[in-house]
Amino acid sequence: MALPERPPLIVVDNASTGGTTEAVARAFPQVRLHRLDVNAGAAGRNVGVELAATPYVAFSDDDSWWEPWALARGVAYFDAAPRLGLLNGRILIGPDDRLDPVCREMRSSPLPAEPGLPGPAILGFVACGAIVRREAFLQVGGFDARLGVGGEEELLAIDLEEAGWRLAYADDVVAHHHPSTSRDPAERRRRLARNALWTAWLRYPAGSAWRQTLQTAMLACTDDAARAGFVQALSELGSILDERRPPATELAQRLRLLEIARGR
Repeated sequence: MALPERPPLIVVDNASTGGTTEAVARAFPQVRLHRLDVNAGAAGRNVGVELAATPYVAFSDDDSWWEPWALARGVAYFDAAPRLGLLNGRILIGPDDRLDPVCREMRSSPLPAEPGLPGPAILGFVACGAIVRREAFLQVGGFDARLGVGGEEELLAIDLEEAGWRLAYADDVVAHHHPSTSRDPAERRRRLARNALWTAWLRYPAGSAWRQTLQTAMLACTDDAARAGFVQALSELGSILDERRPPATELAQRLRLLEIARGR
């Protein structure tokens, strides 16, 4: 059986300096290549979605790719569920294809099952294994540029849910992820701590935001990187609170179910 037609490819280059754009242009002239003047972090994906002319957009990072047929299955799921805003696939890590622990959580999501979704309802995702409905993504503004890369997905997931879209996990839509070993783990922990606080302060109910703050503060006592993230988050507290938009009751209840499942 022949593979489905390849979807159009858009590469957004986050102001790289190592010759990546030139190599892509030479080797893959059919790819639509867009160079950014500055590193926009996760918000670089926003540019790709804006450039796309398709109703659905699958994300791939520089260290991930989709299995054959995965995107065709994803399209079928979106076509069958008009309110599906985002689909997270099964992500296999490294050459031994280990299941991403986040996908294990998604499989056992505590959120109530919803008719019409292709799998468990979720309220978070991993960007390198996600497909979005372009309309939904653009409606809520995509990724927040302040968050960079590292825990940037949760805020977008909450905003999609708040706008009436649904998120789901599908075990048979498979992506592969081979994380780079050259990245700075301390810097990632700093961003994760900062972004967890900013997301909580922007969108969580007051009690949940307070619990997240206490949890991050405890982590900061033993982790220098988390402490740096905590300090940076506090430095922007005023502007973040100015934009705070607590969730409606139903969304607050769904967020609380996830907290309980994570032991918070």
